[in-house]
Amino acid sequence: MAETRSFSVLTPLKIVKIMYSTRIFGIAMLFAVAVFSGCSGTQSATVVSTAHSGATSTDAPAIISPSEWTSIQTPEWYDYTKFDTISVVAWNIEHFVDDFDNPYIDHPRENNPPENLPERRRLLADALIQIDADIVVFQEVESSAYIAAFAQEYFEELGYQVFASRESDTWYMNVVIMSRIPLGMLYSYANIYTYRSDTSLQNHTNNRMVSVDVLVRPGYSFLLTGVHLKAGRSETDQNWRIGQLDLLRDHYAKKLAINPDARILLAGDLNIMTGHREYYHMLGEGTDVEFVDPLGDVDSFTHPADAPTRQLDYIIPNTNMKRDLVPGSKEILAPFDAETMRFISDHLPVISRFVTTGE
Repeated sequence: MAETRSFSVLTPLKIVKIMYSTRIFGIAMLFAVAVFSGCSGTQSATVVSTAHSGATSTDAPAIISPSEWTSIQTPEWYDYTKFDTISVVAWNIEHFVDDFDNPYIDHPRENNPPENLPERRRLLADALIQIDADIVVFQEVESSAYIAAFAQEYFEELGYQVFASRESDTWYMNVVIMSRIPLGMLYSYANIYTYRSDTSLQNHTNNRMVSVDVLVRPGYSFLLTGVHLKAGRSETDQNWRIGQLDLLRDHYAKKLAINPDARILLAGDLNIMTGHREYYHMLGEGTDVEFVDPLGDVDSFTHPADAPTRQLDYIIPNTNMKRDLVPGSKEILAPFDAETMRFISDHLPVISRFVTTGE
């Protein structure tokens, strides 16, 4: 893809362009974690990047008990006393690619981004400034480096420090988590094969499920899973999603077996509609891995953004974390008029708030 370089103003998004054009895909990462990749028993390194120094303050209280981890330190930029309540947003922002061609991914939308992207970026930034969430789980995003550059250029004052993802090697739509709160271990499901039908398996879309430990304060952390499950209404598509949910539920079961009080939050575009069999499979009512949909008894449509007729996007706490949910705080958001929201994306964002000071 042809490109013209200008170094007169070196903005963060131009830095991303230089990285791609010179085949440098690592960005200067100052906060790294291990990713447990698939069921092969191997570990592969990925990066949770921050915009500021990863240095720690020796007199800062630990954000996680030393009985669990002795190596995890509190970053100097973090003050957990400001996070008695936290907000989490999930938003599918529809083919949100950067301006530059990734030579290892061949798709028209990635190779030749639409001309309306600058205006979409501006409006998305305005919406995020209004929403002002502590954690945002994006879907259909090209990369965490892109979101980090986007945040720095458009709303650095909001203080997002950590950007986490496990990007596909062959596809341009990924899940990216943007946070003001320190993150711990990042778990990727990308290399695992899951059920698709009685005659086939898949691991094409499992990179679009990412879990990470959110380290809010001493005595309060939770596992956040950002997802973009398989789209489509066919039986194969439904089975595909069931297989993906089975994998997540297996992970959760293991976590709860170690700590029955573990808090878990599932957020993103599940491509599941209330009342369908995948919906009940996700909730797991009466099982050891049980989730609660705070808006399950009301219409809470998220798609399409300008005239919603169905719910595809969720923030679902497990029963342990449901106790911390601020009553009435789960909402479908529309910061602008319907036409503008549809210009930004075909999905509406979802928000929930949680109290972090309880036992």
